[in-house]
Formats: sequence, structure tokens, C-alpha cells
Amino acid sequence: MRRESERKESLADIISQINQLLDKHKLVENLVDKQQQPKQNLIKNLVSKQNLNKLKKLLDELHPADIADILESLPIDQRIIIWDLVKSENDGDILLEVSDSVRQTLIAEMDNSELLAAAEQLDTDEIADIAPDLPENVLQNLLENLDQQNRERLESTLSYPEDTVGALMDYDIITVREDVSIEVTLRYLRKLGKLPEHTDKLFVVDRYGSILGVLPFKKILVNDLNLYVREVMSTDIVTLNPDDTADDAADAFERYDLITAPVIDANRKLVGRLSVDAVVDYIREVAESDKLSMAGLKEDEDLFSSIWKSVRNRWAWLAINLITALIASRVIGVFEGSIEKVVALAALMPIVAGIGGNSGNQTITMIVRGLALGQINNTNVRNLLYKELGVAILNGVIWGSVLGIFAYLLYGNILLGVVMTTAMLLNLILSAIMGVTIPMLMSKYGKDPAVGSSILITAMTDSGGFFIFLGLATLILI
Repeated sequence: MRRESERKESLADIISQINQLLDKHKLVENLVDKQQQPKQNLIKNLVSKQNLNKLKKLLDELHPADIADILESLPIDQRIIIWDLVKSENDGDILLEVSDSVRQTLIAEMDNSELLAAAEQLDTDEIADIAPDLPENVLQNLLENLDQQNRERLESTLSYPEDTVGALMDYDIITVREDVSIEVTLRYLRKLGKLPEHTDKLFVVDRYGSILGVLPFKKILVNDLNLYVREVMSTDIVTLNPDDTADDAADAFERYDLITAPVIDANRKLVGRLSVDAVVDYIREVAESDKLSMAGLKEDEDLFSSIWKSVRNRWAWLAINLITALIASRVIGVFEGSIEKVVALAALMPIVAGIGGNSGNQTITMIVRGLALGQINNTNVRNLLYKELGVAILNGVIWGSVLGIFAYLLYGNILLGVVMTTAMLLNLILSAIMGVTIPMLMSKYGKDPAVGSSILITAMTDSGGFFIFLGLATLILI
């Protein structure tokens, strides 16, 4: 298997080739359109077909996940050209791999029969992943075409919130009874011919379908064939409930190095399994969402979406940012007289605010991460605050002194150096307090602590930094 870095380099080369072919395709079409020749349409179709065939041949050799990356990297008009060239049997897998926003643009270009055919290529749990983006009539037709068991499974999966185990689990499981031998179990597996992906164990159930234990493949391989399943199975197992949060499940997979885990109901009846690939996909989606949320962006924005849609996606936090900037400007306005008397203040005050903002973002990132991993609770938050205050004070003394010396050497005013040192120390303390308090309060009131946190902390350290620095300067220098 190629390393990820090599795969990205190779994919970048392919994207470059595709862009060149698309540019060539567009250029040749424009040239043919400008030249008034006999059989112009025939020439245009032949040239177009030649370039599109090269693109199709290139796409046919790629994995659906790579095609998904390519589609996400193209503007919408070029994306549609590539999408039309993709093999229809890969449509379902590609729709599953692309981001939600890109999936919506692709679905918008498909008719109902194409969507239905693409969805029918997928397993029940995979259909559930794209179901929110499917038109209502397509989803209804899909449910009608499924057999009763798969229809019930799909309806069950769709009934769970998207951040729960029930929404992530799949139903492709292999069970075995405890009163059969390993030899019989092996014959049963050979008869199946194909195992579900990421299968590392069999689930041992009783006659009612209740979980009794698991039988890892390594135990099947190293034990005597005449032994019974109950003699070698593991009963100390990690089980999940459909209502468990996906975050808790991800923690369990990391803590116990799981590849699969049984999902059981309140009566311990086996209802499905959760596999590591579903957990990894969930973690990746959450990480991407958190990166966007920290900047006040929504995850449903396509990189190449329309200007109006991007504006609608971003305006709310920009409006908040504008308000906080106006507040910061008014803080500066209060001290206009001091700035007029000591012009150096205007050059130095952004340094205090900027470093305070960076320090606050460092703190807030650690707190958001700790909340996501379940490492922060009411019993340790005070110790965490004291620790961050200690870091802020030490950094404030060190870097505040550096800035104080710099200000003294630059302007020859020792009191200005004292102001810089003190202001830096106090603003870093403020950033530490706000860096802990903001995400904790958001979490307490049921809000995502990652959403807009960087904007809020920057606003606090800007306004606070300006007030502290200019206030101290007014008291000491004026």
C-alpha cells in the first residue's frame, strides 16, 4: 500500500492532468466555435469526444475515494463534466466519499432513476449516510425497493441522531453459537465465502440472539479444532448501545484498540456492530467541522460554492467580529488624548493585543480538545484554570520583560518599558481566564465550544489588551 504522502503527490499529478485536459477541451471548443467552417458541429463533436475519452480513461483507473478528492478540488462547472464521465457503477461509492456540500451539487445533476440506481449499490448503513441529501421521492422509492429486513434496518438507522452509535453501526455481522466446535465454525466461514470488511471476531449469541461473548479469529487459529466455542470465547467484552454517543464509542475504540464492537439493546440482544472505519470517518468529520467552527464557518460550504452562498455562510460571525472591533475601537477612542501625547503607544499597543490573542487561542484549543475527549469535568476545571494562569504568568514575565526592554531601547523611556511589561503580563492572565471560561460556559449551556471560540477570545484580548495597555500608560506616563 502506498504511503499517504505518495498517494497525495500522485493524486496532485492526476488533478493537474485533468485540469490540463479540461482547459484543452474548453480551448479547442472555443476555437472551433470562432471558425466558420463546413461541418463545424461534426468537427466540434469529434474534438470534444477525443478529449473526453482521455479524461474517462484516466478516471476509470482511479479508486472512488480518489475521484471524490478530484471532484472536491474542481469548480462546479468542471466538476459536473467529470461527474458525467464517471462509471455509473461507482456513483454510489463516490457520493459516499465526497463532502456533504459537494454531494448536494452532484445529486442536483442526477435524475431520480440515476439516484435510485446509485443508492441501491450501497449497503443499508451507507444508504443512511447519504439519505439526508436524497430527494424525498427517491428515498421513498428506495425504501419500497428494499426487502423487509433491510427496509427496517434503514428506518432504524435513520431514527437515530447522526452523532450516536445507532447512526454509525452496520448490520453485516457473523454470529455463532457457543455449543459448536471450532471445526464446525471454520466450515461455516468457508461456506460463507466472503466476510464483512474489518471482521476480526465472531459474535457468540444464544438461541434468542443475546450476546454471550466474542470469538476472535486468533483464537480460532491457535486452538484445537475439537474445542467448543464456549471454551475459547472471550466473555470480557466491550459492548455499545445504539443510543451511546459516537464520541464515547470513539474513546472506547482508542482505549481498547478495537477493530469492531458489538452493539446491543437494553436486553443484550445483538442488533449490529460498529467498525473502526466508521469511527475513523466520524473522527475525521468532527475534526474538519471543528477546524471550520473555530473560525465561525459552517461545514456545509463548498470550496467552489456561489459567492452568495458563501456570504450567507459567513456573515453571522463577521457581524459579531465587526461589533467586537467597534468595541475595541471605542476603547482606543477613550484614550485618544494619551495617544496624542505619547505617540509610541499607537505603535506598541497592537503587540500586546496580538500576543494576548495568540496565547488565548492556545488555551482555548487545549480546553476544546479536553472537552471533546471527556478529560475535563467539574472536579478538575479549577486545577486546569490554575495551571493555565501559571503558564500565563510565566510567559507574561518572560516575554513582557523582553518587550519592556525593547520599548526602552527603542524610545529611551524606562516607564514605557514598565507599562509594556505589566500590560503584557495582565493581558496574558486575561487570555488564560477567558480561554478556559469561554468554552466551559458554551459547553455548560449545550453549545459547541469549538464554534466561534477563536473569534470570541480574540475580541476579548483585543479590547482587554487595549484597555489594559492604554489605561496603564495613562496612569503612569501622562
